[in-house]
Amino acid sequence: MSSTKVLLRSSDGESFEIDEIVAYASETIKNIVDDGCSDGVIPIPNVCSKILTKVIEYCKKHVEDVEKGNEYDDEESKREKIEELKKWEASYMDIDQQVLYHLMIAANYLEIKGLLDLTVEKAANMIRGKTPDQIREIFNIKNDFTPEEEEEIRKENAWAFD
Repeated sequence: MSSTKVLLRSSDGESFEIDEIVAYASETIKNIVDDGCSDGVIPIPNVCSKILTKVIEYCKKHVEDVEKGNEYDDEESKREKIEELKKWEASYMDIDQQVLYHLMIAANYLEIKGLLDLTVEKAANMIRGKTPDQIREIFNIKNDFTPEEEEEIRKENAWAFD
């Protein structure tokens, strides 16, 4: 790994010193560093330390796997590495809904496409095959439609409820 370090500061003031190559997994951080807009510490105002720790864990794992992946020549080794990474990601995403929400926001803000895709997939799987009422319950969403409005929506969009 790179010996150049980047210092990140979470919204709650905790500092994280990480390798530049790991930080560059984030397009946002990469752009800040490349544009010379950091004065030693890069503030991450939208991400608390608990979530930033998870983000860094994800980035480190994927940077390490890319570096190690370059060592494999045969297809079997590459397939094994992909399966190992999928298992790691499944374990990594074994998180509660609140952490998922904040991780999704952080991935979007920091422009970490792989992490954003992973969190969105997890959220999509949570609602797949559920009724609107079940989705409201899962995400604690208040139904602000009147019964008449809801019926009208169902009639106009019957294809979506099949």
